[in-house]
Amino acid sequence: MEINKDHLSEEQIQVTQFCGTEPPFSGKLLDEKRKGEYICTVCKEVLFDSTSKYESGSGWPSFFDAAEGKVSTRIDNSLGMTRTEILCKNCSSHLGHVFPDGPKPTGNRYCVNSLSLDFITHE
Repeated sequence: MEINKDHLSEEQIQVTQFCGTEPPFSGKLLDEKRKGEYICTVCKEVLFDSTSKYESGSGWPSFFDAAEGKVSTRIDNSLGMTRTEILCKNCSSHLGHVFPDGPKPTGNRYCVNSLSLDFITHE
Protein backbone atom coordinates (compact mmCIF):
# COMPACT_ATOMS: atom_id res chain seq x y z
CA MET A 1 0.00 0.00 0.00
CA GLU A 2 1.39 3.38 -1.04
CA ILE A 3 0.95 6.09 1.60
CA ASN A 4 0.94 9.77 0.66
CA LYS A 5 3.60 11.65 2.64
CA ASP A 6 3.17 15.06 0.97
CA HIS A 7 1.60 16.50 4.14
CA LEU A 8 4.75 15.92 6.23
CA SER A 9 7.24 18.62 7.22
CA GLU A 10 10.97 18.07 6.65
CA GLU A 11 11.34 17.38 10.39
CA GLN A 12 8.54 14.80 10.34
CA ILE A 13 10.12 13.06 7.34
CA GLN A 14 13.50 12.94 9.11
CA VAL A 15 11.96 11.34 12.21
CA THR A 16 9.41 8.99 10.65
CA GLN A 17 11.30 7.86 7.56
CA PHE A 18 14.96 8.11 8.61
CA CYS A 19 14.75 7.18 12.34
CA GLY A 20 15.51 10.69 13.52
CA THR A 21 14.85 12.02 17.01
CA GLU A 22 13.49 15.38 18.05
CA PRO A 23 15.39 17.18 20.82
CA PRO A 24 14.17 16.31 24.33
CA PHE A 25 11.52 18.63 25.84
CA SER A 26 10.79 20.16 22.42
CA GLY A 27 7.80 18.11 21.24
CA LYS A 28 4.38 19.67 20.78
CA LEU A 29 2.66 16.74 22.53
CA LEU A 30 4.93 16.42 25.55
CA ASP A 31 2.59 18.38 27.83
CA GLU A 32 -0.71 17.33 26.18
CA LYS A 33 -3.15 16.32 28.96
CA ARG A 34 -6.54 16.20 27.21
CA LYS A 35 -8.45 12.97 26.62
CA GLY A 36 -8.03 11.59 23.13
CA GLU A 37 -6.03 9.44 20.77
CA TYR A 38 -2.51 9.74 19.42
CA ILE A 39 -2.36 8.80 15.76
CA CYS A 40 0.45 8.19 13.28
CA THR A 41 1.25 11.47 11.55
CA VAL A 42 1.92 9.57 8.32
CA CYS A 43 -1.04 7.18 7.90
CA LYS A 44 -3.42 8.37 10.68
CA GLU A 45 -3.65 4.95 12.37
CA VAL A 46 -4.54 5.13 16.10
CA LEU A 47 -1.41 4.15 18.06
CA PHE A 48 -1.87 5.29 21.67
CA ASP A 49 -4.72 6.38 23.94
CA SER A 50 -4.43 9.28 26.37
CA THR A 51 -5.27 6.92 29.26
CA SER A 52 -1.84 5.27 28.85
CA LYS A 53 0.16 8.55 28.69
CA TYR A 54 2.23 9.50 31.71
CA GLU A 55 5.03 11.89 32.67
CA SER A 56 8.28 9.93 32.53
CA GLY A 57 10.65 12.90 32.81
CA SER A 58 12.48 11.66 29.70
CA GLY A 59 11.65 14.69 27.55
CA TRP A 60 9.42 12.81 25.09
CA PRO A 61 5.75 11.81 25.29
CA SER A 62 5.62 8.49 27.13
CA PHE A 63 2.98 5.78 27.22
CA PHE A 64 2.84 2.55 29.23
CA ASP A 65 0.84 0.76 26.52
CA ALA A 66 0.10 0.94 22.79
CA ALA A 67 -3.13 0.28 20.93
CA GLU A 68 -3.45 -3.48 20.47
CA GLY A 69 -1.79 -4.71 17.29
CA LYS A 70 -0.91 -1.21 16.02
CA VAL A 71 2.78 -0.94 16.94
CA SER A 72 5.58 -3.25 15.84
CA THR A 73 9.15 -3.52 17.11
CA ARG A 74 12.61 -4.28 15.81
CA ILE A 75 16.09 -4.30 17.31
CA ASP A 76 18.03 -1.06 16.91
CA ASN A 77 21.81 -1.35 17.36
CA SER A 78 22.60 2.26 16.46
CA LEU A 79 24.45 4.63 18.78
CA GLY A 80 26.57 1.78 20.17
CA MET A 81 23.74 0.23 22.18
CA THR A 82 20.89 -2.20 21.71
CA ARG A 83 17.39 -0.74 21.96
CA THR A 84 13.93 -1.76 20.81
CA GLU A 85 12.61 0.54 18.10
CA ILE A 86 8.85 1.03 17.77
CA LEU A 87 7.15 1.53 14.43
CA CYS A 88 3.64 2.08 13.14
CA LYS A 89 2.56 -1.41 12.12
CA ASN A 90 0.47 -0.01 9.26
CA CYS A 91 3.08 2.15 7.48
CA SER A 92 6.40 1.24 9.19
CA SER A 93 7.09 4.83 10.26
CA HIS A 94 9.61 5.26 13.07
CA LEU A 95 7.95 6.34 16.32
CA GLY A 96 10.69 6.04 18.93
CA HIS A 97 11.74 3.28 21.32
CA VAL A 98 10.24 1.14 24.07
CA PHE A 99 12.06 0.50 27.34
CA PRO A 100 11.28 -1.91 30.21
CA ASP A 101 11.30 0.82 32.89
CA GLY A 102 7.71 2.06 32.75
CA PRO A 103 4.93 1.96 35.32
CA LYS A 104 2.45 -0.80 36.02
CA PRO A 105 0.50 -2.50 34.65
CA THR A 106 2.83 -3.17 31.67
CA GLY A 107 6.22 -2.00 32.95
CA ASN A 108 6.87 -0.51 29.50
CA ARG A 109 7.81 3.04 28.53
CA TYR A 110 6.98 3.80 24.93
CA CYS A 111 9.14 6.88 24.36
CA VAL A 112 7.67 8.57 21.28
CA ASN A 113 8.64 11.54 19.13
CA SER A 114 5.87 14.17 18.95
CA LEU A 115 6.83 14.63 15.29
CA SER A 116 5.61 11.10 14.57
CA LEU A 117 2.19 11.69 16.15
CA ASP A 118 -0.92 13.80 15.74
CA PHE A 119 -3.54 14.16 18.48
CA ILE A 120 -7.32 13.87 18.23
CA THR A 121 -9.10 15.19 21.31
CA HIS A 122 -12.24 13.62 22.79
CA GLU A 123 -13.12 16.75 24.77
